[in-house]
Amino acid sequence: MRRKRVLPPVMLILCTAALAGTAPAAASPQAALAPAAPLRILLTNDDGYEAPGIRKAFERLTAAGHDVTIVAPLTNQSGTGTKMTSAPAITVRHPEPKVWAVDGTPGDSVSFGLSEVFEGHAPDLVVSGTNFGPNVAGLATHSGTVGGAVAALESGVPAIALSTGGLSVPDPVATVNAMGPTADFAVKLIDRLRARAKSGPLLPKGVGLNVNHPVVGADGKDAAAGVAATFQDPQMFLVPDFTDSGDGTWKVSVKVEPRPAAKGSDVEAVSAGRIAVSPMNANWNAGPADHATASALIAGLRP
Repeated sequence: MRRKRVLPPVMLILCTAALAGTAPAAASPQAALAPAAPLRILLTNDDGYEAPGIRKAFERLTAAGHDVTIVAPLTNQSGTGTKMTSAPAITVRHPEPKVWAVDGTPGDSVSFGLSEVFEGHAPDLVVSGTNFGPNVAGLATHSGTVGGAVAALESGVPAIALSTGGLSVPDPVATVNAMGPTADFAVKLIDRLRARAKSGPLLPKGVGLNVNHPVVGADGKDAAAGVAATFQDPQMFLVPDFTDSGDGTWKVSVKVEPRPAAKGSDVEAVSAGRIAVSPMNANWNAGPADHATASALIAGLRP
């Protein structure tokens, strides 16, 4: 079961409406509405608090007037998903103003940030990223970047996960360059959410956005072809392969086995050079149709 499929249609309509007109094409009159007051933002990631993606996001969001505080992992925590540390103690550093480094996962960082850094006054928004590489399809399910956003949603705080990358082997320089356009788009998206929300919530209750920005152009600095409201593609194109070493250990490698992108999916959008924006929530509940199927499967069973 996939997190992106569980939203009722009304949630998808609300999210799609909130994103209409964010492409570089002519803006609607509503897009020109003066945004509300700047936001208090908790900024996290899974690449570590000093990674170029989070620093670029901090720079651009701060320049846009927002009050941004980094609460992010001390070290690279890529692939940790929604993991939370169960140790009795955790190391936290405060290396510079507006920056906290947590020796744990993105979920730990968000938990610490909401409990201590923003104690008694939750932030208006949690932004996680921007990540080095995409978090589409099955990658999103295991992503620490998405996991940080999920931790915020679990606590009732609106959240956006940001990722930068195409579907081919990443070029480090081009990907880092593309983090600039990614952060610029995040500023525009947040302005749109504020203008639409007025004095209300930025997003429907329990709903976050998983944003994947492609790398466009040889140097990664070109603009995306547009913006699409998408869902998480069902495929997992990174497939682990295990080889027995004969001594009780197994060598692990990863094969890339992409399948055709589902129509309307995040993979389809990023492959076409567009920004994919997928609504998500923080639980693993299936939709009404799947619930009905499960009910039929267990009908008549007894302990």
